[in-house]
Amino acid sequence: MPSPQSVDLASHPLTAWQGPLGLPDFAHIGDGDFASVFDAALKAHEDEIETIAGNQDEPTVENTLQALELAGDALDRVSSIFWCRAGAHTNDAIQALEREISPKMSRHFSAISMNERLFARIDELYQKRDGLGLDAETLRVLEKTWKGFVRSGAKLDAEGKKRLAAISEELSSLGTAFGQNVLADERDWALFLDEADLAGLPEFLKSSMAEAAEMRGQKGRYAVTLSRSIYEPFSTFSERRDLREIAFRAFTMRGQNGGATDNTAVVRDTLRLRAEKAKLLGYASFAALKLDNTMAKTPQAVHALLDPVWEKALEKAAADQQQLERLAAEAGSNEKFAAWDWRFYQEKLRAEKFAFDEAELKPYLQLDRIIDACFDVATKLFGITFVEKQGIAAWHEDARVFVVRNADGSERGLFLADYFARPSKRSGAWMSALQSGYKLGHGSMPIIYNIMNFAKPPAGEPALLSVDEAKTLFHEFGHALHGMLTEVTWPSVAGTSVSRDFVELPSQLYEHWLTVPAVLEKHALHVKSGQPMPKALLDKMLATRTFGAGFATVEFTSSALMDMAYHARPDAPEEPLRFEAETLAGLDMPDTIAMRHRTPHFAHVFSGEGYSAGYYSYMWSEVLDADAFAAFEETGDPFDPELAERLRKNIYAAGGSKDPEELYTAFRGKMPSPEAMMVKRGLV
Repeated sequence: MPSPQSVDLASHPLTAWQGPLGLPDFAHIGDGDFASVFDAALKAHEDEIETIAGNQDEPTVENTLQALELAGDALDRVSSIFWCRAGAHTNDAIQALEREISPKMSRHFSAISMNERLFARIDELYQKRDGLGLDAETLRVLEKTWKGFVRSGAKLDAEGKKRLAAISEELSSLGTAFGQNVLADERDWALFLDEADLAGLPEFLKSSMAEAAEMRGQKGRYAVTLSRSIYEPFSTFSERRDLREIAFRAFTMRGQNGGATDNTAVVRDTLRLRAEKAKLLGYASFAALKLDNTMAKTPQAVHALLDPVWEKALEKAAADQQQLERLAAEAGSNEKFAAWDWRFYQEKLRAEKFAFDEAELKPYLQLDRIIDACFDVATKLFGITFVEKQGIAAWHEDARVFVVRNADGSERGLFLADYFARPSKRSGAWMSALQSGYKLGHGSMPIIYNIMNFAKPPAGEPALLSVDEAKTLFHEFGHALHGMLTEVTWPSVAGTSVSRDFVELPSQLYEHWLTVPAVLEKHALHVKSGQPMPKALLDKMLATRTFGAGFATVEFTSSALMDMAYHARPDAPEEPLRFEAETLAGLDMPDTIAMRHRTPHFAHVFSGEGYSAGYYSYMWSEVLDADAFAAFEETGDPFDPELAERLRKNIYAAGGSKDPEELYTAFRGKMPSPEAMMVKRGLV
């Protein structure tokens, strides 16, 4: 392995991107390249920080704030490729390096945030900010930067800084371990079945299970995996109650199976360190620390949203369970109704009430056509277009590359998408960036990507999606648009760099356009006949949008309440899983519904700090997105040009350049109340 000193960052493929369209040249990047380039890039960033901190000139926006924002370009580049690989296409070498890099990066950024000379320059600018004549965006960046330093320990004494840096480093390692443990449990578990075990399963699911089995060396058999794209439809359609139970227990026990991949101790230590970190920084709890710079501001405000929703959800779920138990009894079951029965009988209830089942929709929801629908909606709303470029190497052969153009034909950026599940990819769906878009300095073009985990069909067959999967695709593409449409100057407020409980607005709002009838009529075409979805089926689908609201809301809200319970207390529970059970009992959680994310595999919250004390933000943003789409409904045109332009300017293009309430009010004219969200969910 070359030494950091011998790495030329100006020419290395990881930091000097010479691939087609301005992408990295993935064909010339090897797993063994990362370590030395990381070390060289870290050293280069340290040198840049030293130059800024050691500048003897009076601090200015240009020589301090701007210099800080633009420093670390090589580190940004190697990092963006590495973390993409770590999530989307990992292996033993990448995972080993991840365990090494995570604490190293934590030490690096702790040292920057606690650099006294650097903070003194930022503090001097901050103290005289009102007399600097700054534009609103620059002022916001200065304030955000100053607060970031303070929240990272800049005002602590030497002993406090040392302890905080150690906490941050340990938390980084724990987050890496947590994610790798969950991935290992998901990768290593499969339930292999034969033709005789497939009663009730539709053909699309059999095909996906056959492909999953072949990928695992069991050609000719069928595999139930812990990917939601297989697990959930299997739980919905399989007539084998015994197999549904096996799959359910495996799915809910990820991260809690004993041995090397068990996350029980990881969670305990994470919560203990987070509580200590909050106390060190002067906050009553970790939730108080995390919520300080959000729209919600306090745990009390979060509960003011979640608690009424929880009560409504429990009532709805209880009423629904009575109907499901009736169907189970009518089917001759004398077993006690259990969590692995819910999806199965809920689908029977859907068929009874609406005379159709989810499997009827699948042939109309082809992946490629839903991708086209995403693009088409973006063109109608914002004028941008997408052209796929074939034969361009990315991190995996399944990843696809699209050029994004403005209405005038000029290039806006690139969009990459990697849609199919595989053992080397962590579960879930997400958006991220290889490169953010901003105007500062020489500027930067956005290179945004989406990762999904849809079941891969056999070669030559189209991939078919469920309604939930199609919504997921629209959701993540909404995040991608937030990154691609950004028009801010400063990198630190570009794209999705907004408060946690505002970041889900662009994504959740975009989901609404999937079920606009004109969109479905154009893009929901039958996989064989090419005919559009019949109006009767479309009407049934739209009529069932709130079907199963009790189950879905209990699933989600229990996870959000559990996240807040862990983090709103001043200390940490000694036995987190016992605390989980006691908390859920106190909430009257039905034993027939599992949390959407149980503690041992709650990656949003424990695989890094991203959504810790922040999982509520999906529902907080849902209040906003329900109200925002209502604005379009009020015009009678889901693509109203004037409203679409206000949406683009104030939500998708504005990033974090202004306070989120200011941005939302500029779009809508007022802040919303939760009623529209409750109606949308079918809870009232």
